Amino acid sequence: MTRVPRSTYRLQVREAFDLDAAADVTGYLRDLGVSWAYLSPILQAAAGSEHGYDVVDPTRVDESRGGAEGLARFSAAARARDLGILVDIVPNHQGVAAPAENPWWADVLTHGEGSAHAASFDIDWAHGGGRVQLPVLGDELDAVLAAGQLEVSPPLADDAVDSGGFGGFGTARYFDLVLPLAPGTAPLRATTDAAAVRDVLARQHWELCFWRRTEEVLNYRRFFTVTSLAGVRVEDDAVFDASHVEILRWLREGLVDGLRIDHPDGLADPGGYLDRLAGAAGGVYTVVEKILEPGEELPGWWATAGTTGYDALGEIDRVFVDPAGEAALTDIDTALRGQPADWADMIAGTKRDIADTSQAAEVARLVRCLPAEVRDSLGADVARDALAELLAAFAVYRAYLPAGQDHVTDAAARASARRPDLAPAIAALAPLVAEPGAEFSRRFMQTTGPVMAKGVEDRAFYRFSRLTSLTEVGGDPSHFAASVTDLHAAFARRQASWPDALVALTTHDTKRSEDTRARLAVLAEVPERWAATLSGLRAIASTGDGPLDNLLWQAVVGAWPATAERLHGYVEKAARESAVGTTWESPDAAFEARAHALVDAAFGAARPVIEAFVAEITDAGRSNSLSAKLLQLAGPGIPDVYQGTELWDHSLVDPDNRRLVDYAVRRELLARIDGGWQPPLDESGAAKLLLVSRALRLRRDRPDLFTRYTPLEAVGEASDHVIAFDRGGAVALATRLPFGLARRGGWGDTAAMLPAGVWRDELTGREVAGGHAPLAQVLADYPVALLTRSS
Repeated sequence: MTRVPRSTYRLQVREAFDLDAAADVTGYLRDLGVSWAYLSPILQAAAGSEHGYDVVDPTRVDESRGGAEGLARFSAAARARDLGILVDIVPNHQGVAAPAENPWWADVLTHGEGSAHAASFDIDWAHGGGRVQLPVLGDELDAVLAAGQLEVSPPLADDAVDSGGFGGFGTARYFDLVLPLAPGTAPLRATTDAAAVRDVLARQHWELCFWRRTEEVLNYRRFFTVTSLAGVRVEDDAVFDASHVEILRWLREGLVDGLRIDHPDGLADPGGYLDRLAGAAGGVYTVVEKILEPGEELPGWWATAGTTGYDALGEIDRVFVDPAGEAALTDIDTALRGQPADWADMIAGTKRDIADTSQAAEVARLVRCLPAEVRDSLGADVARDALAELLAAFAVYRAYLPAGQDHVTDAAARASARRPDLAPAIAALAPLVAEPGAEFSRRFMQTTGPVMAKGVEDRAFYRFSRLTSLTEVGGDPSHFAASVTDLHAAFARRQASWPDALVALTTHDTKRSEDTRARLAVLAEVPERWAATLSGLRAIASTGDGPLDNLLWQAVVGAWPATAERLHGYVEKAARESAVGTTWESPDAAFEARAHALVDAAFGAARPVIEAFVAEITDAGRSNSLSAKLLQLAGPGIPDVYQGTELWDHSLVDPDNRRLVDYAVRRELLARIDGGWQPPLDESGAAKLLLVSRALRLRRDRPDLFTRYTPLEAVGEASDHVIAFDRGGAVALATRLPFGLARRGGWGDTAAMLPAGVWRDELTGREVAGGHAPLAQVLADYPVALLTRSS
């Protein structure tokens, strides 16, 4: 039988927090109640990588993270504390920024199509004239050569050649980038002479290009828009075997227990990959980072326990948003942008922009993959235009043909409505997109995800700022709020269909942490106060773009108190991602100066305004935080706690959400709680730690209390403000819309209808009789309660 965690705790492993540091916190994790430790990628990554998703060698554990010995020590420490281990793996791509670090890529650059690893990477050799196109130069080649910035050198001495043979046939150097030369092509001596260098370059299996020509020349599949991450062909049996040899060793030797699969949608055949992995790994617990759009279902035939939990995050968050605030917040947004925002129209535009720019290389490859008669009939330009429109109209990350052909039909209809002039071309292309097993349809489905992610998550989410707690991975911010009935229905579906899927509130990829979103959700309860506050803040400092100002000031309020360094990092990223007044490719110094001035103002003239408003909404935000956390921890699925979020964590997007965690503080607070301290609901966050530890321990030690899902009814004047359910012996009670509750004078006569018996709150020890349980009594200390039957 597959071993399944009862909870997970994500650890971001890196050089500054390596596997030995992770081993040191296993005792704390056990005390916290964690079932499994959940590790970020640990295969050998690029030098200095903080995240590990740029694997350069899949055959060994990253040395800076502790190496194989470090993993063995971590595993032993976890086993000693009865912790399972889930590890994140990255089958879709490898890091290729520094070829000397990646032996497979280096071999391809050295030997070209004759390389033993030529089939490992998804390269269109014909488009590159038989060479890998490397768009890394800061200028056109002629200018680089004229400046003497490229040097070619003869083979290194035998004692200087690394174990992979890199440099054994000579090298080319462009600043810090070192590339291997093909056998027999090196000069007799090092030179930067333009003619000599040009002669050597002409004989390589790679070609250097100006980076601004990336979308014109690139001929290998990449991760999204990251040219330094090259797609790997794990659909090839030999490539699968070679890239999973170390991972399978971990499982075979009992070093880890389960796998988290990063970005399965990038693979040629995600379902086939999962089948192959399950066979090789013995059917271990496996979850997938599959982003489901609202209403979309995870393929039931996949060999997986479920997703990593972004879908659950959206369901939980929206029940804490007051639907009555939608109109007022919409009015603010409309006034800021000068016209009403249409989310569907916005993302159609941003996705189309991505297809035309940063995914243009992928669209061009699709055109090349078309049957010649179709391409010739339509013309390459029309085909490219129609394909870009189809990609922009695709409503989900991808389809898994032959299933999901309705998504193709829907995309074709919407694309044709948006561009009637392209309707004949779209009609010709749609059957090819829907054709199972064809290279063209496979590549189309590998492209829809990047267009969605970059066009929506990394572009439109930074433009649609009505209520930024809703612009989260997999979310639709035009869907403003959810009712308690909606939440019960979603939880019942999860219990019935995917009871072992992860349930997340914060991850390394969320745009804002759970506590930041919980605070910002309060804006829907006080939209008039936010309107006045935002107006005052914009009068002090503004970028000149209203919606971006709204986003940035919400970030300041949500993360407060934050350091200036953190906020400066955020505003630069947010402004460039929005691509309104500046971009990553062409930064506008004047516009960015205004964005940074906004942060400076937050620590100057705007500070009193910020601190007054944050003080006004903090308590309600904490109520939302604890309530959302209880729903995550006690609800259906496997709760995943992101590192450090057992205390308040008001983080923003990465890298802000990957800061090191102070475990000494957490150990000390947990020891005090275990010693009998009843923490107040204050800035220490100890009340959240109390909730997390008691809920995780209960799930670990009493799984029999979490076997079903039954909504419980509340009665009385404030019944709309409580969420109640029974998991089969563990009852959760959570407060929602706390500002509205306070306005009406509290709970009054409101009661939860509990099953018969005497119930004990795991947080306070308070006992309450079943039946009509007054919430003014049960929730007197905290906005949440976790009840079990008293012995």
